[in-house]
Amino acid sequence: MNTSEDADLGSGSGSGSEAHPLLGRLVRDIASGTEGRLVAVVLEEVATHSGPRWTRRAYIRPVAGGIELATAVANVRPVAAA
Repeated sequence: MNTSEDADLGSGSGSGSEAHPLLGRLVRDIASGTEGRLVAVVLEEVATHSGPRWTRRAYIRPVAGGIELATAVANVRPVAAA
């Protein structure tokens, strides 16, 4: 059963992907410079020194392959077409 608080947090599980205009597109993580496809944006509970908090995270699959990179949604920018 979802409470209104759970609904505000995307079901409370942190496992569902949110809609995002750049999903499936080539993007750059401005924090690391990594380029890849944006494969998911999720609301996740993360541990902090002051207790847990909810944050939106973007997952990017690098063009060169390897492990998906997690970054803040605010760090995601589209890669301009060449």
